[in-house]
Amino acid sequence: MKSDQPTYEELRHRAAAVAEPRTPTADAAIAVDRLVRIFSTEGIEVQALQGLELTVAQGDLVALVGASGSGKSTLLNILAGLDVPTAGRARVAGYDLLELSSRDRLRYRREAVGFVFQQTARNLLPFLTAAQNVALPMQLKARSVARRGAAARQSARVAEVLDALGIGDLAHRRPGELSGGQQQRVAIAVAMANDPSVLLADEPTGELDSETAAAVFETFRTVNKELGVTVVIVTHDPMVAGDVRRTVAIRDGRTSSEVLRRTVTDEHGKESVSEREYVVLDRFGRVQLPPKFLEALAMEHRVAVDLAPDHIELRPDRP
Repeated sequence: MKSDQPTYEELRHRAAAVAEPRTPTADAAIAVDRLVRIFSTEGIEVQALQGLELTVAQGDLVALVGASGSGKSTLLNILAGLDVPTAGRARVAGYDLLELSSRDRLRYRREAVGFVFQQTARNLLPFLTAAQNVALPMQLKARSVARRGAAARQSARVAEVLDALGIGDLAHRRPGELSGGQQQRVAIAVAMANDPSVLLADEPTGELDSETAAAVFETFRTVNKELGVTVVIVTHDPMVAGDVRRTVAIRDGRTSSEVLRRTVTDEHGKESVSEREYVVLDRFGRVQLPPKFLEALAMEHRVAVDLAPDHIELRPDRP
C-alpha cells in the first residue's frame, strides 16, 4: 500500500522547483523575483529589499506606496538602472538588469526607460529651453549610432512629444520661466524623448500643490493611455495612489498588499469605481497582515492557523 507521505526525492524536487526563478509572463513589462538589495555602511548592513516580488503588465499604470525606508525608492532606482541589486532577478522591457554590462546599462537607461525625479532641478538643465532639454536625450543616443537625417527627426519628435502632452507652447521657455507643474510636465516629455517602453517617476508631485499635482498626474495618464507606455509612480500623494487601477504597498522590503480598482456599471447604467484590498502571498507562502487587523485582535508572536473547506482561519494564540 502506497504511503500518503511524500518521499525524500519528491520533497527535494518540490524544494528545487520553488527555488527556481519564475519565468516572466509574456505580457510583463516588469518582472521582479526575490529581489534583494543590501547596503553596507561602516560595517553595518541594511537590507533595503528582502526578497521582493512584483509583476507589472505592459500598458499598466501602477502606484507604489509605503512608509519612508520601506524600500520603494530603492526598487525604483534598480528598475531605472541607477542601482544594481544584490541578488534576485529583475527584467524590464526584455532587459535582464543583473546581467547588463556598463555599456548595455547605459543603452538601457537611454532607450528602454524614462525617469522623472521629484526635484525639478534634477530633471532639466536650466540653461536649455524646454525643446532643447527634450532633444538632449535623442542627441546623446544619436552619437552612439550614426544616423542620417537625425536632426530633422529629432526636431519632429520634440514637437510631437510636447504637443502630445499639451505643452507645445512652452517649447522656447527655459526652466526658470516655468512654474513647478510646467517643469514637471516638461520633465515627463524629456523622459519620453526616446520613446521608452516604461516610464518611472519618484514622487513627481511631492513638491506641488494639489491642483498642479492633478495636472501633472493627468500628463502621466496621457502617456499611459494615448502613448501606451507602462507607468510606475512612487508616491505619498493619496490622490495619485487612489486614482490608478492598481496600488502596490511595500513594507519592510517586500510587497505587502495591493488595491485593485475597476469600473462597474449598475442596472441603471450608472458607473462607479469598485476597489478591493488584497494581501500579497509570495511563492513561499508568506503574507504581511495589515497592522490594523493585528492590533484590533492583539495578535503577536504566534497565531493559530486552521484550514477550512474554502479559506484559512487565523486566530490569536490564547489559552
